[in-house]
Amino acid sequence: MKIDDIEYRTIWPSADRSSVEIIDQTALPHAFKTRRLETLASVIDAIKTMQVRGAPLIGAAAAYGIALAMSEDASDHNLQQAAQRLVASRPTAVNLHWAVERVLAKLEGLPAMQRNEVAWKEAAAICEEDVRINQAIGKHGLKLIELQVELQKRKQGETPGAQQEDSASECGQAAGTAQPSQTPKTQFNILTHCNAGWLATVNWGTALAPIYAAHDAGLHIHVWVDETRPRNQGGSLTAWELGSHGVPHTVITDNAGGHLMQHGKVDMIIVGADRVTRTGDVCNKIGTYLKALAAFDNDVPFYVAVPSPTIDWSIENGTEEIPIEERSPDEVAWIQGRLASGEVACVNVLPAGSSAANPAFDVTPARLVTGIITERGVCRPADLISLFKD
Repeated sequence: MKIDDIEYRTIWPSADRSSVEIIDQTALPHAFKTRRLETLASVIDAIKTMQVRGAPLIGAAAAYGIALAMSEDASDHNLQQAAQRLVASRPTAVNLHWAVERVLAKLEGLPAMQRNEVAWKEAAAICEEDVRINQAIGKHGLKLIELQVELQKRKQGETPGAQQEDSASECGQAAGTAQPSQTPKTQFNILTHCNAGWLATVNWGTALAPIYAAHDAGLHIHVWVDETRPRNQGGSLTAWELGSHGVPHTVITDNAGGHLMQHGKVDMIIVGADRVTRTGDVCNKIGTYLKALAAFDNDVPFYVAVPSPTIDWSIENGTEEIPIEERSPDEVAWIQGRLASGEVACVNVLPAGSSAANPAFDVTPARLVTGIITERGVCRPADLISLFKD
């Protein structure tokens, strides 16, 4: 993607493989900064502090973390220590564990003198694969949006009481229909939660990839952007991304989505995920479950864009088996913003003495999910295994 006409990815190695460069996402949207990571410890710090964030991106960062560790010490002991420290840095997103295990599988059994080169190559391969997967998600999601837009046009042209045809995914499932408004719409409204754009991946994004594809194809797309407290990844990151790409959007409070759905102002919801079970339960940023409930009550299609490394085939029940990260209560108490003077500052919004809880994710049961968009196509949650028979 481009920033001021310069193409960027979210993570890239230095030419001499002595370090890795990242976009510091904690500085956005008020400043664009990059940071150089030269050690395993600096990678772990970037993951924990969310300078790099998003399930696919922290997987890529973890792979480069092992490469940096191998540049320092390629012994068996250091390899295992690096893997354990990375996996412990954030517990919910399965991509991190997947990437670490993938690099480990390449390195274990190799002589120490070969591990450095192989680790860097495997980290680069993970990044390239992420880009291809996200482009494919964008392509499949674009077809879905085009179909929903066409159904919306047909609905507006029908007589009252006429039955609307269900849209079907490439796996043959009924995709649901949007709540019609009383007057013809000139734009197609998509609601998204948190940030599942290119900043959450190496490039293109997951939930935003179909939106970018639809916008670039000339469809009249408008995005409702949930602010996504407590870290405001929607208001700060998704809005910044969409604005940079020229996609029309409006930031809303997290509590406004249900109201918009009741009044026919949301035609589709697309969110990302940090972990999906083999049965289609979806773990995503806190607040996603509430959006799914409101969507179900208002007949709004609820889709989840998921790269295959985010699917955890080892678990079935998301609410019981997915570990939910509890982050610092300071993230609830303190908000970063720009003052009238132009200075960027943090302010505390809680009364003195009030405690705060900060679960970072929640789980949306498969029964509330209309369909899952993957690099292999779109399917019902229950059909994930059929789509990935291998």
